[in-house]
Amino acid sequence: MNFIDSHAHLDLPEFKKDIYDVICRAKESGIENIITIGIGVQECKTAMRIAENYPSVYAAIGIHPHNAKSLDLKTLDFLENNVKTKKVVALGEMGLDFFRNHSSKEDQIRAFRAQLDLAKSVKLPVIIHDRDAHDETLSILKEEKAGLIGGVIHCFSGDAEMAFKCIDMGFYISIPGTVTFKNSKEQIEVARKIPIEKILIETDSPFLSPVPYRGKRNEPLYVKYVAEEIAKIKNIQLEDVARTTVANTKKLFSLT
Repeated sequence: MNFIDSHAHLDLPEFKKDIYDVICRAKESGIENIITIGIGVQECKTAMRIAENYPSVYAAIGIHPHNAKSLDLKTLDFLENNVKTKKVVALGEMGLDFFRNHSSKEDQIRAFRAQLDLAKSVKLPVIIHDRDAHDETLSILKEEKAGLIGGVIHCFSGDAEMAFKCIDMGFYISIPGTVTFKNSKEQIEVARKIPIEKILIETDSPFLSPVPYRGKRNEPLYVKYVAEEIAKIKNIQLEDVARTTVANTKKLFSLT
């Protein structure tokens, strides 16, 4: 069985010392591809370099809502000049985070809309970050007609009703390792209710390690535990989860 980790942050310091081993472990254990995600200009540069160095890794570039205040014309030019790089498959992660508010809400909304506009112009899917901003995220995606390009709501934290609204707009729902936590009742319910044809799986490495590695550094290898939990929740074969989520990810990001 093969799997794809649709969202990891291999550029972060937690992987600096052993990134080669991390990627090799994943590849040898059936993790066919990894999408490593940039969240700022320097992180995007590192993500692109990693993707160029490792055949199984692809990159997405964008400005995370935490860094939204840094998005200016120069940053937008950087994104526009690099989105057509061979192994860049999406714009993001972008979106809204009203939990930590490291950037003001105004800056987050401005950066979100600007990146959606860019994604539409270059016809690339988007990777959406949404934390404590469900209504605002849905409204902006609808107003900006983001369904024209589609994408994924990463590390989905809304309820099933929101999930179906996102799906109706043309988005996939990405399930992380927190679905293995006993107290993740809403996320478990989302995984149960939405069709497997609309699900991606992710680690969000180095964060959100699944059981039995909760509290330790997460890595792409552990995306298998997310797939196993979804199979249990939906009462389907693990092979079906693997095959369908791989197909979903390849379709969304046009992976070859």
